Amino acid sequence: MPARQVTGARRVRSVTEQSRVATAELFLDVVFVFAFIQVTTLMTAEAGELGVLHGLLVLTILWWSWSLFAWLGNRAQASYGMSRLVILSVTPIMFVLTVTISEAFTDVPGGTDTSLAFVACFAAVRVLYLALRIYATPGLSRVDLAALTVPMGVAVTLLLAAALLPRSNLGADQARAGQVVLWLLAVIVDYGAGQMLRVPERQIFSARHWAERHNLIMIVALGEVLVSVGIAGGSVPGSPGLLTASALAVVIAGALELIYFDLSALIGERALRDADQARRVVLARDGYTFLHLPMIAGIILLALGLKHVPSLVGDAHAYRRGDPLDSLGLYAMYGGVALFMISHAAFQWRLSRAVRTLVWPRVVAAILLVALIPVVARRSALAALAWLSVICVVTAVIEFFLTRRERRRLREALAEEECPNSEPAA
Repeated sequence: MPARQVTGARRVRSVTEQSRVATAELFLDVVFVFAFIQVTTLMTAEAGELGVLHGLLVLTILWWSWSLFAWLGNRAQASYGMSRLVILSVTPIMFVLTVTISEAFTDVPGGTDTSLAFVACFAAVRVLYLALRIYATPGLSRVDLAALTVPMGVAVTLLLAAALLPRSNLGADQARAGQVVLWLLAVIVDYGAGQMLRVPERQIFSARHWAERHNLIMIVALGEVLVSVGIAGGSVPGSPGLLTASALAVVIAGALELIYFDLSALIGERALRDADQARRVVLARDGYTFLHLPMIAGIILLALGLKHVPSLVGDAHAYRRGDPLDSLGLYAMYGGVALFMISHAAFQWRLSRAVRTLVWPRVVAAILLVALIPVVARRSALAALAWLSVICVVTAVIEFFLTRRERRRLREALAEEECPNSEPAA
């Protein structure tokens, strides 16, 4: 069925239930490969807990911007007309924003004021989103426009104040603390006010597009783990430890991919298809917009922890072969995977009551990972990495066998909806 126009005069096509992710959206997602790498780099460069906090704040702001375009791409087809033009225009701005992530909090003297450039790019991305949102939704009232513009304006102002704070008369410690507070307020306004205010005509027009959009960004996040390991390992001489650590990192990422995609991706799409429009919006907001953020944060923390494995880093990190992971690397790696497991279990729990009993392997794995931290802290980094890979693989295998009937049922149901006259698979 051809997509209808939103209005006769506007070159915007509505998304239908059979719509897929557009190439323009995929092009924007490619930028987020680099964005996730930059977040990990920021955490590594700013050693300690403050660097991790800075990275998570940047990730949260980036995720909300990505989510807004995911919502918009589920309303107006990104492969057509003005929608495609705006998303293609946003992509280079988002890439420049990504380049500035390393100096989002502390500008390095001698060049462009990068922290202000970060805020300017962020504001430009959000203004373009707002323009397309208004263009694709004619007839908005003043209250509707306020719900779209006020949180954005306040968030931009807070980030601008944070960028200017180091230039004030405050001491270095006070300025750093003030920046964190201002960024936290920007996150609260962006997320909280955006939910409390009446947002006009928020709908999920295509369950298929929505689930596929988030499936792809999860692949991007897992790909960042592989790219980070490859970049780190490429700067050190080849050794058995390097090869072993690289293989184990891929095994961990592959196990997380299987855990996410084997059943839960099917559950998400099925739950959205079965829900009425009001419940669709709630499930999409809670299960995808909110609960995918800690999943991706967990993957980013895993990548950060891998950068602390001695076999994957150079002499500048003062590691020796056989050394244990330092506390930051250990907590980031094990805590990141545990965060992914718990968030993923919450995602499945939120979307479907029928399969809530199948989340226990992830919960048990998360508890076991936290309990093992003091044990593996005394072992070599490669041993800690090996134990992590064993837990992830065992969890994935257990879930694979526990969910085989439900997985088969969901796949057949989705295939039947797409090809109602096809024969069932053997």
